[in-house]
Amino acid sequence: MSKPPTTDDKTRSYTMSRIKSKDTSIELMLRKALWGSGIRYRKNYKKLPGAPDIAITKHRIAIFCDGDFWHGKNWSTISPKLKNNRVYWVEKIERNIRRDCEADMALHMMGWTVVRFWGSEIHKNLAGCVDDVKDVLFHKVLENERRYERIEKIP
Repeated sequence: MSKPPTTDDKTRSYTMSRIKSKDTSIELMLRKALWGSGIRYRKNYKKLPGAPDIAITKHRIAIFCDGDFWHGKNWSTISPKLKNNRVYWVEKIERNIRRDCEADMALHMMGWTVVRFWGSEIHKNLAGCVDDVKDVLFHKVLENERRYERIEKIP
């Protein structure tokens, strides 16, 4: 077996600098599908904790499109397999996982519903992800209607 080619620090640095934090392929796919379904939103909404990739402000729904590696999908399985610069990557991904949890809790405390999709989930089942958002939206609309009914009944 031959060893994989090694990458010098400058090449690796350049490669890593090309990784985007917004307008990623998974984010664009989901946004286009939601827009095509008539769902309007704000993108990368910085007024909220965690700056959700998609925010449906009218109904207080925050949607995140998480890359599988960067946000720790199946982390307990993947982390032992890391070989290069293991300490750095374990610390970085675990910090990302903690930050995601903190953003979720802050959003919940503000009355927002948080929806998170893995990148692989968006690639494999985009229609299912859109349906999930529609379900959350439907329940939020029902919840709001019930709230208004209660207010109207108060003498």
